[in-house]
This record gives sequence, structure tokens and C-alpha cells, in this order.
Amino acid sequence: MATAGLDQMSAREIVAIMNAEDKKVPEAVQEALPQVAAAAELGAKAILSGGRIIYVGAGTSGRLGVLDAVECVPTFGVPEDQVIALMAGGPGAFLRAAEGVEDDEAAGRADLEKAGVSPADLVIGVAASGRTPYVCAALEHAKAVGCHTVAVTCNRRTPMGRTAELAIEAVVGPEVLTGSTRLKAGTAQKMILNMISTTAMVLCGKVYENLMVDVVQTNEKLHARARSIVMQAAGVSGERADAALREAKGSAKTAVTMLLAGLSAERAEELLRKNQGHVRYAVAQTGGAVS
Repeated sequence: MATAGLDQMSAREIVAIMNAEDKKVPEAVQEALPQVAAAAELGAKAILSGGRIIYVGAGTSGRLGVLDAVECVPTFGVPEDQVIALMAGGPGAFLRAAEGVEDDEAAGRADLEKAGVSPADLVIGVAASGRTPYVCAALEHAKAVGCHTVAVTCNRRTPMGRTAELAIEAVVGPEVLTGSTRLKAGTAQKMILNMISTTAMVLCGKVYENLMVDVVQTNEKLHARARSIVMQAAGVSGERADAALREAKGSAKTAVTMLLAGLSAERAEELLRKNQGHVRYAVAQTGGAVS
């Protein structure tokens, strides 16, 4: 193996070989794109029907699920309980390694039950090996409940893949540091989870053009971003964007719809509700101009 002599290499040689191995990750993910797209469609279906996207993982995979889930709230304005992550060992395992808990099948089932899993939810199991007992048991339980299920792994023909309705298999090959799946496998899983959640949210009307019009404005940076989004989407000055945002009570999506269609905030909100949050469709109903 090319990295067998890792301990004899210089720092420059180590980072070069890591970089070379990392280049294989997008190729592995590319092979799984049809399955990733199908998972995103299932995610959108879950959200639009009042269900949730639930990530289930352990160790690095569990942490990646948490990272993706928590970012959906400020980026897409979804409720905190609409995209969630369950991690073997609970929240404490995010900051402190607790690798033994991944073998607890009963906990996988119990954590889903505690989360109130229902047939409307999409459950996505994430594990590089594809055989983590905690995740396998959670997928089995979700399937029994009637959920759509997805397995995200870095091996083919795994127990998780056989259990889930849909298997996403990004085979990245051996790690530079043997067995350290926080490296290529972790990168592949992060790319895949980002694709699933982002694509699902686009399909749910959380994006206009390539702008996150449902951004939650929790700090000055995000207030400025909302202003910029309105200016760019509607082609207006900062002053007009500010006025529209005030009338829209801070909603960039409502402000954009108002400006593009020449509507009041109340009418814009009504059309957005009728069109499942899609700015483009709401504006098109009024004969307004969309790019």
C-alpha cells in the first residue's frame, strides 16, 4: 500500500499523499449520485408531508449527522425538530469519544422510539463500515414502523445496505491511516449528507435561484445576508430591500416575493402558502417577472 511507510515520511510527503487520496472521494461519491438524488427526494417528501429527516450514526458518522442537522435550522429556516440526528451514546458522545456504545442494538431502537419515529419520517443510517449494530438496529426498527430508510456507507453489500430501502455506497478505498474512517470515509459521508439535505430543501421551496431565502437572522452577519439576498433576488437597492424586510417582518422570502410580484406582505405570504413555499411558483401566478 502506498502509505505503508507513513511513519518514515516527511510532513510534506504525508500531506501530499493525503491530498492524493482525498481526490478519490468525489469520484466515489459521483458513482452514487443516482441513489443520493433518490434519498433527497425521499427527504423532501418527508418534510412536505409533515415528517422529519432523522440521521442515525455513531462516532464520526454520528457527528457528521449532527453537524448537517443543526445547520439546517439557520440555513433553511426549518424547525429544530424537523431535521434531527441521533448519535450512539447521546449528545455527550459528540464531544467525547464513546466508541463502545455503537454496539448497543437496544439503544438504537430505543433512541428512535424516544424520538417518536413515525411512518412519515425518513431515517438515514450513517456508518462507514455499514455494519454498526446501533445503526443496523435503528434501521430495522424504522423499517418495521413503516418509514422510508436510507443507508449511507463506504462499503458494498453491507448489513445496513441490505436492511435499508435505499443504499448509498461510496467506496473510497483504504484510508491513509488504516481504519481511520474520519478521513476519506468521513469526507464522503459529509458530502453525501450535505447533498441530501440541501437538495431536499431546494425541492421544498427553501431556495430561490441559488439563494437561501428562508435564512434565519440570528446575528448581524445573517441580517446583512438577508438584506443582500433581497437586493440580489429582486434587483433592488438596499433601501428598498430594508423597507420590504420591515413590512415582511424580517422574512427574506416574503420580501422577495413582494418585490418581484408587486404585492403586499399579506398577499405574498398567502401565495407562498399555496405554492408550498416556492417563490418562483408564487410569483408566476401573478404574472410577475422571475429570472
